[in-house]
Amino acid sequence: MKKRSSGILMHISSLPGPYGIGDFGKGAYEFVDFLDRASQREWQILPLGITGYGDSPYQNFSAFAGNPYFIDLSELLSQGFIEREELENLPLGDDPEKVDYGILYRNKMELLRRAYKRAYRTMGSELRAFYEEEKGWLRDYALFMAIKAEHKGVSWLRWPSKYKDIHSEAVLEFERTHEKDMYFHVFIQYYFFRQWKKLKNYANDKNIRIIGDIPIYVAEDSSDVWGNSSLFKVNDQFEPITVAGCPPDAFSETGQLWGNPIYNWEAMEEDGYRWWIERIRASFEIYDVVRIDHFRGFEAYWEIKSGSETAVHGQWTKGPGMKLFKKVKEELGELDIIAEDLGFLTEEVHELIRETGYPGMKVLQFAFDPREESDYLPHTYERNAVVYTGTHDNETIMGWVRTVKPEDMAYAGKYLKLSYEEGINWGFIRGAYSSVADLCIIPMQDFLGLGNEARMNIPSTLGTNWIWRMKENELTDRLAEKIAKLTRMYGR
Repeated sequence: MKKRSSGILMHISSLPGPYGIGDFGKGAYEFVDFLDRASQREWQILPLGITGYGDSPYQNFSAFAGNPYFIDLSELLSQGFIEREELENLPLGDDPEKVDYGILYRNKMELLRRAYKRAYRTMGSELRAFYEEEKGWLRDYALFMAIKAEHKGVSWLRWPSKYKDIHSEAVLEFERTHEKDMYFHVFIQYYFFRQWKKLKNYANDKNIRIIGDIPIYVAEDSSDVWGNSSLFKVNDQFEPITVAGCPPDAFSETGQLWGNPIYNWEAMEEDGYRWWIERIRASFEIYDVVRIDHFRGFEAYWEIKSGSETAVHGQWTKGPGMKLFKKVKEELGELDIIAEDLGFLTEEVHELIRETGYPGMKVLQFAFDPREESDYLPHTYERNAVVYTGTHDNETIMGWVRTVKPEDMAYAGKYLKLSYEEGINWGFIRGAYSSVADLCIIPMQDFLGLGNEARMNIPSTLGTNWIWRMKENELTDRLAEKIAKLTRMYGR
């Protein structure tokens, strides 16, 4: 990432398409073509994992498995595994600009089950070969999901006690007697990775890199915790003793209570951080660059007693620091990693990031408080950084303009020389492009000049997040050329 470049932040779910959510189909390939026409060399996405309660891509049933909602049904239709009449009878959402996760959970999963029943007879050898190749994580995941389905989808902490221990005789017996149920999830992962790798190769062939995103933590209700409980701070009933979050900040007066189990870093160190190394290895098999979310948690993390209603009463606890990343480098070599270093940072966090050599993040929306000097102002940047107008957790630029304090807006206007003739969003984009940061990433919503109706996420809220989708026909040649001109002007 030492070469100057730029790209677009656009999650798969936000792509246009006919099946209720963005997927790995035609809309994704058209987006890659747009990136190429716009002279962009990076496509940043959010985590690709299978989502649970709240639909957040940062809360997954597995740190390794892919989201079945992203499977392009057109391929299954062409193979005869789904019938066109079934697509008509099982609708996937009637609003092309919003994702309806409830309908997808009911109908897309039903369509995939029907496809699996038809494919099982002819694809047995392919599925078994895939299972054996990925068994290190896929066995635990497929078994977890099959037992979960048997118990109507409830969290594994509410399963009968005989199923809570992955090594119990009851679990082994279930594995012996429910192979076909497990292989439904093998089938899903086979198609997910097949389609994703084909799309990634298409992007790479056009000299476009994929920037993936992995959450620092895993969900409580996940095959990762169920299958590796000794690596987490849990009691003898496998319940988390403490959970993750962050203290009160600009996003929330009561902090953010994520609820993820805390890692048992001592146990992880004893086995050479094997789980983390395998997770990062798997990530670099499907991405070219990896952004690690909440990177400051490796230096120290906010630890909250399980059962707390807010994140106010927690404590900072030391993380593994450079011990983990030295081991990662020793095992995997030099890697293109972006450290998400937003939030409350101490000198110790800055020192950790300097020692890793990973670029940190700069967000223009955080820069313009006239009462204090900010290291988010472009003139303070160093080259080894990634600049954004905003992230998935921020307002869009046009949304920010409408809600920000007048004095902050006045400061931004003077600093960036904003004008309505150019377009406020384009002035911010120019400010990011012209900075010395090696990499510049702009959310698609800001290129389109959209307001907060297109915001992806409001931290610490549920119900209206992760649903935005881009309209059909917005990837115009005119927009591509405008982006390309800006890219050439600033040497990206």
